[in-house]
Amino acid sequence: MTLIASAENGDGAFHPPSILDFFPPALFHIGPLEFTRINLAQFIATAILVILLVIGTRRMRVVPGRFQSIIEMGMDFVRVSIAHDILGRKDGDRFVPLLMTMFFMILCMNLTGIIPGINIAGTSVIAVPLILAVISYVTFIYAGIKKSPAGFFKNALFPSGVPPVLYLIVTPLEFLSTFIIRPVTLTLRLLMNMIVGHLMLVLFFSATHFFFFGIGGGWIPLGAGTLAFGFAFTLFEVLVAFLQAYVFTILTAVYIQLAVAEEH
Repeated sequence: MTLIASAENGDGAFHPPSILDFFPPALFHIGPLEFTRINLAQFIATAILVILLVIGTRRMRVVPGRFQSIIEMGMDFVRVSIAHDILGRKDGDRFVPLLMTMFFMILCMNLTGIIPGINIAGTSVIAVPLILAVISYVTFIYAGIKKSPAGFFKNALFPSGVPPVLYLIVTPLEFLSTFIIRPVTLTLRLLMNMIVGHLMLVLFFSATHFFFFGIGGGWIPLGAGTLAFGFAFTLFEVLVAFLQAYVFTILTAVYIQLAVAEEH
């Protein structure tokens, strides 16, 4: 540990991860707005997603080819496994465009964290998870009000079967749980997972570079170990990228289902 600490104070051969990674310098400016490496990751993810979906759905065939089959498999996963299973066919079809957009957008932006040269997820700054959480929150309230204009907030804040005197305790808790904690947890769950994933990958590969090229010698086997951990954690990050997209989307569907249910 002393050797590593001394190297940090020397030529900078060891570069540990830092929270400053999420505040990169501007690549260029568009008026008063800065375009950073994270914005580039978001743009690349969006462009790749649009291109794949356009190519995959431009010439649909009754007997799909391999690429069309992959696109349809992804769409069917969201439509059937999330929208229909949770909301039912009728409500699921109403909200499947939103759920599908959320799932593939989050997945593609998460995966930019393992792309060499970018190495940071487009969802690792709070703006993207927060905007998606706000959309989920607004959709949940919209669905509830449309289903029951007069009873949505009453059912949410004053659940049936509770003795009236307990509403003094239950109602504030229901308000916090339903209207405050839900969007906050949606935002932080996605954000924190992407931040931690980036920091761990940077730590492993920076340590590998340091052990191989910074001090070398008998430290090279340790560098091989950190390299192996880095590759293993990269594969794990692919799984996390998918799971976070799935969890965010399925929670949005669950919240909508609670809003459109007869009693919630």
